[in-house]
Amino acid sequence: MSPTQHPGPQPRRRGFDELIAEADAVSVDGWDFSWLDGRATEERPPWGYARSMAERMGRASAALDIQTGGGEVLASVPRLPPLTVATEGWPPNVARATALLHPLGAAVVSDRDEPPLPFADAAFDLVVSRHPVKAWWTEIARVLRPGGTYFSQEVGPASVFELVEYFLGPRPQGRAGRDPERARAAAEAAGLDVVDLRTAALRTEFHDIGAVVYFLRKVIWMVPGFTVDRYRDQLASLHRRIETDGPFVATTTRFLIEAVKPA
Repeated sequence: MSPTQHPGPQPRRRGFDELIAEADAVSVDGWDFSWLDGRATEERPPWGYARSMAERMGRASAALDIQTGGGEVLASVPRLPPLTVATEGWPPNVARATALLHPLGAAVVSDRDEPPLPFADAAFDLVVSRHPVKAWWTEIARVLRPGGTYFSQEVGPASVFELVEYFLGPRPQGRAGRDPERARAAAEAAGLDVVDLRTAALRTEFHDIGAVVYFLRKVIWMVPGFTVDRYRDQLASLHRRIETDGPFVATTTRFLIEAVKPA
């Protein structure tokens, strides 16, 4: 910097109480993480789920999106099939998805995300799901037509467990869950042929404590029962760590699975 230049105004550094109060008050409805822009980053899987799903939607005549969240991913599809249905179990998300998807011609069905799915046998030639809490393989196979496809991106094993174990301590049994090979075996046991299975380990960074609070409020199964009051001391320690050492780094895991019902 030359002597004639002057630095512009520096952003005000916000304190712990302000950051967590803001993150604790903001709405966490839907499955849109744009509030985290500039505050957290997550590397994306190399396969491009939304694009690949949209390509399959463009070839389908009847499609089902299971656990659609707020409908954001399904709404990004340029051309929905003539019959498109989405299910969702959380009432705030049902309302959000309905408002977003109905104008696009997709129906939203409130469903508890437990068997049975509220549809007839062989109702769809494409079933999709992004980050389902659980894939009910027997039901997926039942509602698929012969020759139909299930296409899903799922959370992989020990995803963001650096953050989970910071709050809950070591969880070796939890690290063994969501194994993609178990998903393959379950799909095949339900009578489906797995034609693609890919995995990815992705770098995730939380740049301030507000991002951590927002993430744990939204992804409620990471630290069950999470509240700011309950974990205030640990949050304060983590805030100091981020302020001193930089972003908190975790590993997000994902897997892509595509399975076909034999014709």
